[in-house]
Amino acid sequence: MRAEPVDEDIALREAWSLLVDSADAIADSITLTLFERDAETYERIGPEFRADVRASTRQHIRRGVRILAGRREAGDAEGESAVELWRDTGRRRARQGVPLELVLNAYTLGARILWEALVTRVRSEAAAGIDDGVLLAAARTVWANLDVQNGVLIDAYRRESARMQRQDLQRQQSVLDALLEGRGADPEFAEEARSALDVGPDDAVACVVVLFDGTDGVDALAPAEDRLDRLRIPARWHVRSGVSYGLLSGDLPDEPGIVELFAASAPGRTGVAASQDGIAGFATAFQLAHRAAETLPRGTRGVVAVSERLPEVLLAGSPQVAPLLVGQTLGPVLALPGGQSRTLLDTLAALLRHDGSPTHAAAELFCHRNTVIYRLKQLEQLTGRSLADPRDKMLLALALMARGRG
Repeated sequence: MRAEPVDEDIALREAWSLLVDSADAIADSITLTLFERDAETYERIGPEFRADVRASTRQHIRRGVRILAGRREAGDAEGESAVELWRDTGRRRARQGVPLELVLNAYTLGARILWEALVTRVRSEAAAGIDDGVLLAAARTVWANLDVQNGVLIDAYRRESARMQRQDLQRQQSVLDALLEGRGADPEFAEEARSALDVGPDDAVACVVVLFDGTDGVDALAPAEDRLDRLRIPARWHVRSGVSYGLLSGDLPDEPGIVELFAASAPGRTGVAASQDGIAGFATAFQLAHRAAETLPRGTRGVVAVSERLPEVLLAGSPQVAPLLVGQTLGPVLALPGGQSRTLLDTLAALLRHDGSPTHAAAELFCHRNTVIYRLKQLEQLTGRSLADPRDKMLLALALMARGRG
């Protein structure tokens, strides 16, 4: 005959009451099983964490058994103290860096061992009124509570993880800003920066600067970030005064190698510079990478290493010098009528690309070699400089670069 619900509730409380005095022993059995089953993980996390798990498990089992037995602690609303305990555990495990799956597995194991302990105790005690029907009801209670526990714990764990991620991101961005201000030269701050950015003391460091010129930077960076992830190269990105930049660290390729990582789908005008002094030299690397990116034409996408654009970077870093260089070197050529000026400048560029060879320059320009020689004489007369003179040749090349034609 089916027992009345109220009688079943009474029988359930009586059944759980049998475990009140053995709650700590049950908790220790759960803890021991956890440590044996996931020995490597718990060893790696450390002894302090194992002690915390033992104490926390005891607290969970004590409180859970008392609630199930109808023996709530004074001042506690029904279930309230248990829910707060689950929330606190979820937050604490997130702060401890314990994988969520490990925590949920521990709760599941605890529920199973608690249920088995109840069955063993009931049968050994042969308690009156506690039959298989009551045990089945107890099982339903245990697994229903487990669902609630897991829901509360998962929510608390994820909220705490998200909060920690926001804090970590804010801290990283503050550190990156400080590095650009040159604080990496301070050994004490450099140590703090390495800790915040997870940069080893012997890790190579490089800066990548991306100028998006109005394009969607978040989407454009995704392919490069995927490649960096696959190569296990950490990158911390930030935006300062509209300029996106990243700090790369670890076992990095050289500058041309980093260029290759971004070249397949250049996110914008991108400059790369290795830091010659690790964290301490990141501010200089940023400045050089920024100037390298600025040497690319606006509105284009490309990737350049500062080591490959040193003349252009020198000019970009000396805006007052560039107009003077152009005027003093190419002024008479620029004063000619537009078509004639463009023809001579194109010829000069071709000659420089081919190390002063009229033959090769003529082939590129689709004209006769003698025509190139004639134009070369015009250039030498107008500028007073000769491609046979190394210094003159360098000045002419820099002047073309300054006009964006090199």
